[in-house]
Amino acid sequence: MNWLYVCVGAAVGAPLRYLTDRAVQARHDALFPWGTFTVNITGCLLLGLLTGAALAGAPVLGAPQAQLLLATGLCGALSTYSTFSYETLRLAEQGAARYALLNVAASPAAGLGAAFAGVALARAAWG
Repeated sequence: MNWLYVCVGAAVGAPLRYLTDRAVQARHDALFPWGTFTVNITGCLLLGLLTGAALAGAPVLGAPQAQLLLATGLCGALSTYSTFSYETLRLAEQGAARYALLNVAASPAAGLGAAFAGVALARAAWG
């Protein structure tokens, strides 16, 4: 039954990633992959919130089924390390080394910051 929770979460997360990425990228006439950056940081923040809520003992969010549905399924499908890697490589191949370096530096830093912020927000709300 656990796999079903993951599948349902992923069935929401994957289209959400695609639609968010396209919407954000359409608003930016830039070479930098703002859509992927946005979904990855959002996924990190959401995963931080869910983890922090579970650690703080939030009744529903701490349930194993909620973690499988939201953390593993939704966040796993929402964020995308492979696309980040591909787009960074594409930037480098197109001669946009500064954008590639910016992506390599900013994405993990912002993702970690978002995850820490999510845990802190959850602790403030449920802790």
